[in-house]
Amino acid sequence: MQDSKWDNLIFMIEEKFGIKNQSKEPIEVNQSSQGEAIMGELETIEFETPTGRMKLERMGRPKVIDKKVLSTKRIGGRVTVDYVYSSDEKSYGVKLYRFCDNNWQEVDLTALV
Repeated sequence: MQDSKWDNLIFMIEEKFGIKNQSKEPIEVNQSSQGEAIMGELETIEFETPTGRMKLERMGRPKVIDKKVLSTKRIGGRVTVDYVYSSDEKSYGVKLYRFCDNNWQEVDLTALV
C-alpha cells in the first residue's frame, strides 16, 4: 500500500471512528548471511468500531531485488540463500485484527470486499 493511500485510510478511520492508539516502531525483518540485521518498520493503529475494537498494522520492509543461492556439491555441504535488498524501495503489507476473547484475531481482508 502506497504512502498516500495509507495516509488517506488513516484519515478516514480517524474521521469515522477516532483513533485510540497509534504507534510506529522499527522491527528486525530478517538477517543477512553475514549476520547484519535487515530493519523494517511497523505502524499500528487501534480504533473502536460498532463491532468492537480493531487494530490495523502496516509492515514496511526493504524490497528484495535479487536472490543468491550459495551451495557446494560436496556431501553434507551447506546451502545458504542470500537476499539482496534495495536501499531506497520498500514493500508493504497490511493486516487487520479484531479484539475477541482477550486476544487479537486476524481478519481476512478478502472476505470484506
